[in-house]
Amino acid sequence: MADRRLQVFHAVARHGSFTRAAEALFMTQPAVTFQIKQLEEQFNTRLFDRGHGRVTLTAAGELVMAYAERILGLSEELEARVGELTDELSGVLHLGTSTTIAAYWLPCLLEGFKRRYPRVVPRVAVGNSQTVEGRVMDRSLDVGLIEIVTDQPTLERRHLGQDELHVICAPGHPLAAEKAVRAEQLASQPLIHREPGNGIRDLVDQFLTDANVAFEDLNVTAELGSLSAVKHLAAAGLGVAVASRAAIGRELKDGQLAAVPLDPPLYTPLEVILLKDKFRSRLVNTFADYVAEEIPRLASERY
Repeated sequence: MADRRLQVFHAVARHGSFTRAAEALFMTQPAVTFQIKQLEEQFNTRLFDRGHGRVTLTAAGELVMAYAERILGLSEELEARVGELTDELSGVLHLGTSTTIAAYWLPCLLEGFKRRYPRVVPRVAVGNSQTVEGRVMDRSLDVGLIEIVTDQPTLERRHLGQDELHVICAPGHPLAAEKAVRAEQLASQPLIHREPGNGIRDLVDQFLTDANVAFEDLNVTAELGSLSAVKHLAAAGLGVAVASRAAIGRELKDGQLAAVPLDPPLYTPLEVILLKDKFRSRLVNTFADYVAEEIPRLASERY
């Protein structure tokens, strides 16, 4: 219900970029520029300063942003309240997930949820856990599914379970014959690491630190944001990596990878996060409750 120009303005202000706002809104950049121009003509003032590849709010823009937050929030609440008068849930669910959850938990979660609530439209953003956490905090996502335990005071977190982390390597690799892999054994191998901000990377780094293995002593052969690329390089014998058990089931079954537990065992948490002080629609609460029930059930079936 909110003025489309205000929605576009809010997205540009939040992302600090016409291009990123256009991507987030599934619009072309000229269409975004046109909407902002119309709004600036309505107020007869510039709302953004443009330069150095980034846009910043003018004094007038800061004022409009403060009201836009309130107006868009009330519009969202109004639509949710009216929608709750009907029995069937509907609307867009802005969801963010880590890469592992997106690949190996999310498809089953969405299938089950869509069967129950076919009028709901999930709009999913995938990134590392730290990125998803930040986007829930800046209100661009309704709910996040991540693999870190957040300590942000503005977030509500619900623990969904955990997944054991294993060292993965080519089946003929010397570590494949081990019953468990210690930190010093892991440090002696070329390591295919995840990118900074990834929840599993943080856990592995702490695992090594606890064993007095310094990062500079590691032989990091690659830092990758793609889990598929990590598994491919490990299967090709270019190093070892650490991945969640849920992420490697198919490769283990096909004989492409070998997996060995860590010593001591290491687990990645599975968490759902929501903003504490943000109005939450019945749709958001229903999805969070559904995930809290469904992930433990799926985990018990897989393992």
